[in-house]
Amino acid sequence: MTIAVPLAVAAGVDAGQRFLDVALAPSGQTFRMPNLAEGIAEIIARLERSGVRRVVLEAIGPYAEPLVKALSVAGFEVGIVNPRRIKAFREAEGSRAKTDRLDARLIARFALTMPETLRPLPTDTQLELKALSLRRRQFTEMIAMEKTRMKQVRGTLLLDSHRAAIAALSAQCQAIEAELAKRIGDDAELRRVLHILKSIPGIGERVATLLITDLPELGQRDRKAIASLAGLAPHVSQSGAAPPRAAIAGGRPCVRAALYMAALVAARHHPKLRDDYNALRLQGKPGKVALIAIARKLLVTANALVKADTPYQGKTLDT
Repeated sequence: MTIAVPLAVAAGVDAGQRFLDVALAPSGQTFRMPNLAEGIAEIIARLERSGVRRVVLEAIGPYAEPLVKALSVAGFEVGIVNPRRIKAFREAEGSRAKTDRLDARLIARFALTMPETLRPLPTDTQLELKALSLRRRQFTEMIAMEKTRMKQVRGTLLLDSHRAAIAALSAQCQAIEAELAKRIGDDAELRRVLHILKSIPGIGERVATLLITDLPELGQRDRKAIASLAGLAPHVSQSGAAPPRAAIAGGRPCVRAALYMAALVAARHHPKLRDDYNALRLQGKPGKVALIAIARKLLVTANALVKADTPYQGKTLDT
């Protein structure tokens, strides 16, 4: 049995576009460095001199990526933590003041107090694919907004302006999709996962690609953990004599939305899932609740098939 060795010193970093604020725990020492290569090198040198093993940052924005990569190469244990956990930690401490320096101290105390195993950092390939996926979603949203605006105008000039904008955005979106398809097609492992995902009822090329880019943990976690990451795990809330109530929360909105759309298709066209959906509706479940249950079945099935390295072959989809 392995006994975890308590951390003696941990560091927290509040990353901004121009500066990186670093704090050590338990000493509370802080310092600021420019978010440039020379500043990152100085941070690593100071952390090594201070005996730091673990460095934790909030998972917000791309500003911390160069530092995270450098820390990982230097051999530090690096954690990227959901900002909501840091916020909850601040509230648990009863803190109200908020500055970059105070945030760094808070994250450092979190790193020292919550010594659970940190999740593996995403690879450069995963980060690049996720960035492409995000850009594709942005173009899709912009196209939808332009189409909505076009319905609200009159006159040839304005209509032509909207049509031109939609055409330009669509061309950009197609270019991003082509690059995503090329990168996945050039990678044997990703190509294998894409083939497995597309074999599942309701999951087409676009949803399968999004699962690859935004849920790289697929096939590496158990069913409960993967459902939680996707925001499809029901969390029970109950107090006093009130009956318990389960609702989904958290997770990755883009993954949840994609699987919800896949569930819409599967519940209409797959016999087993259509029967499951109708059974839930007969039990009095609202339509959206029933579709979330179908989406969770699709996700759990995808997770199991990727882990087993086998495509869907018409077997029962269980929750």
